[in-house]
Amino acid sequence: MIDVTTNPTLMSPFHLAFPVNDLAKTRSFYGDLLGCPEGRSSEEWIDFNFYGHQIVAHLAPDECGVAQRNAVDGHGVPVRHFGIVLPMAQWQAMADKLTAAGTAFVIEPYIRFKGEVGEQATMFFLDPAGNALEVKAFTHIERLFAK
Repeated sequence: MIDVTTNPTLMSPFHLAFPVNDLAKTRSFYGDLLGCPEGRSSEEWIDFNFYGHQIVAHLAPDECGVAQRNAVDGHGVPVRHFGIVLPMAQWQAMADKLTAAGTAFVIEPYIRFKGEVGEQATMFFLDPAGNALEVKAFTHIERLFAK
């Protein structure tokens, strides 16, 4: 197992495929709003560079839907979600950009687990197909997996 807390440059990119119901809206959301460069594509899917990771939006309208939510720190966190851990300044810039764009947050940007080992900045929002994304940041990245 690679220990990214001691050497984050060793991290291997992950690959995630997920359903969407409109490729044009998906291209605008991930490409224009989130700034993810587009890779290969077809009439049924689009690859994006999600902060060095490969995510693939597949046209599959029947698989899109609302995720169940579980309580975490007093909020209803979508169970099925994916996202990225950013440096704090980059997280704040993303929160500001999404807020300015009128993003309807599932969970507004805030600091979760204040004063605890797992203290982190987090926000949740949906893509146009209803897929939940979380963007988070740690002041102390070495605490990413701390108990």
